[in-house]
Amino acid sequence: MLASFDTHIFWEALTSRPYWHGALLALELTLVSLAAACVIGFFLALGRSSRFRSVRGFVFFYSWIFRATPTLLQLLFIWNGLPQIWSTFASDWFKPFLAAFIALSLNEAAYMSEIIRAGLLSVDPGQELAARALGMTRPRILRRVIVPQAIRIVIPPTGNEFITLLKLTSLAYVISLHELLTASEVRGAADFHYAEAYSAAVIYYLVIVSVLMVIQAQLERRFTWSSAGRRRRVPVVSVAHDAR
Repeated sequence: MLASFDTHIFWEALTSRPYWHGALLALELTLVSLAAACVIGFFLALGRSSRFRSVRGFVFFYSWIFRATPTLLQLLFIWNGLPQIWSTFASDWFKPFLAAFIALSLNEAAYMSEIIRAGLLSVDPGQELAARALGMTRPRILRRVIVPQAIRIVIPPTGNEFITLLKLTSLAYVISLHELLTASEVRGAADFHYAEAYSAAVIYYLVIVSVLMVIQAQLERRFTWSSAGRRRRVPVVSVAHDAR
């Protein structure tokens, strides 16, 4: 079976510029999408505990839409449907990278909001009451008391979201973004050596994700901590992944 596998073509693909560029583009898309998702997710998490029913309803609707529909469908809707609805997006400036960024950011924000909310809820409510008694405003309480402690809970599962989001960037292949999967598809179509082309992409994903998993493990050991005066260990929050 391996007699038809050309190691020379495999190595050529593995070290080629399109693969390097595709891998870097996938990492770049992952970083900016996760950063935007964290910002959006933070406000969604705050909205979940809002005293206004309309705000809570909007957050629920947002999470329902983006968690109940496939990520690929969301990506195609942003790329093909949005220009039809809003002519501004029908211009040349609307590139595949931007479309993928919008789709993945909005999708990931629905998941990050749950992680961030769990982190915020992990802080002892008594600390907020004490801060209010000292005359601190709500924004200042969040900035000085709640958020610094919640970050310790949020960071480890965010590493898992980074890995998931990195793999989701491969979906951008369908809108012609030249990321890693696109590079392997183009290379395979050039001479029909798909096994070698896809295997090279597999190596890239394995190496990148393995490095990220090591970093994630270090973060979990660093941030999974025992609170002083508490008997039980503070758990690392995680979100169960439904099929995306």
